[in-house]
Amino acid sequence: MSDSVTGPGAPEYRVWAVPGLPEVRRGDDLAKLIADAEPGLADGDVLLVTSKVVSKAEGRVLAAGSREEAIDAETVRVVARRGALRIVENRQGLVMAAAGVDASNTPAGTVLLLPEDPDASARAIRDGVRDTLGVEVGVVVTDTFGRPWRSGLTDVAIGAAGVRVLDDLRGGTDAYGNPLSATIVATADELAAAGDLVKGKADGLPVAVVRGLSHVVSAAAGDEGARALVRGAADDMFRLGTSEAVREAVTQRRTVREFTDDPVDPGAVRRAVAAAVTAPAPHHTTPWRFVLLESESSRTGLLDAMKDAWIADLRADGKSEESIAKRVRRGEVLRRAPYLVVPCLVTDGCHTYGDARRDAAEREMFVVAMGAGVQNFLVALAGERLGSAWVSSTMFCRDVVREVLGLPAGWDPMGAVAVGRPAGTPGARGEREAEDFITVR
Repeated sequence: MSDSVTGPGAPEYRVWAVPGLPEVRRGDDLAKLIADAEPGLADGDVLLVTSKVVSKAEGRVLAAGSREEAIDAETVRVVARRGALRIVENRQGLVMAAAGVDASNTPAGTVLLLPEDPDASARAIRDGVRDTLGVEVGVVVTDTFGRPWRSGLTDVAIGAAGVRVLDDLRGGTDAYGNPLSATIVATADELAAAGDLVKGKADGLPVAVVRGLSHVVSAAAGDEGARALVRGAADDMFRLGTSEAVREAVTQRRTVREFTDDPVDPGAVRRAVAAAVTAPAPHHTTPWRFVLLESESSRTGLLDAMKDAWIADLRADGKSEESIAKRVRRGEVLRRAPYLVVPCLVTDGCHTYGDARRDAAEREMFVVAMGAGVQNFLVALAGERLGSAWVSSTMFCRDVVREVLGLPAGWDPMGAVAVGRPAGTPGARGEREAEDFITVR
């Protein structure tokens, strides 16, 4: 009935399930039902209320035949999919199986949706208990979650009121005087899990009480609600499932033309190269080489030499000085990047047939493999949160590039990749319908 930490001077708390609650139906005053079942609630207690009874009281019940449609309606983003199982982000911002649409602990033939606004539900229960019993309690609305990399289920907080949901210990020290620089405790989740130990999953006990932890309860605490527990997309390193991560990385890779001055981590570039060289290539060859220009002098020396060669070509084409200046300015994206990479094609292993048509096709296979390698490279850079722009400039002055960088004669520079932290968010990509690029025979 209770869990406690005991010993001389040790902190202690109790947790117990509330018996005697009737079957909750649509329109029921849940706060009053809880107060009637547990009239001895005191200031500083924390109520842990299973979301299913909140959903029932709020009428979030559907016919079971509508489950798939309900999951679709509650889903904002599919995170991962395997067979019929979907892990999704739902409209409450929670990432969970089936958007939280549940067929357990509900009459046969029905399914439950999560509360529309679990934080608002928690506030309503807190206010109702205060009005009925005159006590100030904290409320946590709980639901059952699976967790990445961990077997088994546990209860977590999806709504909260009057409870400190996060305990930020950063800036303090541990028992040995070591500074705490990254410690933020999910207090509301810990409370939810403690309540689950006594409520159980199938015992018909949807509410529990924690007593002895009044320091986490206050009228102002928890105004942020349990939504504060949801990690923002920008800080979520594990936001996507496997296939979704691949699709997201490919579709979100964008050409970036403005970069910050932040230095680029050479290790991140090398990890991107490791991804690049997994691309397919003909005859079991490895036709990719990546020249990393990590010093400013190497970048400046190459770009100055390329600029001179480019201007000479444009003048030979009869372009005006004004036209040449405009073209040179458009090519300055490479100079604005803090890091450059020159991918090179090496055709060792390329077959020679003595037939122009077949020889041309043979080289094209290697060029295609080079493109696949560079695409892998660009996508991997995006996964490292690095922007990039693949510019063809080096292909028009390969001899100059080889000479300046001291490359072997057999290395063909296939453009240059500008790398850096994006200075802003790229504009919206124009919509492209896949069907516009498909021909079926």
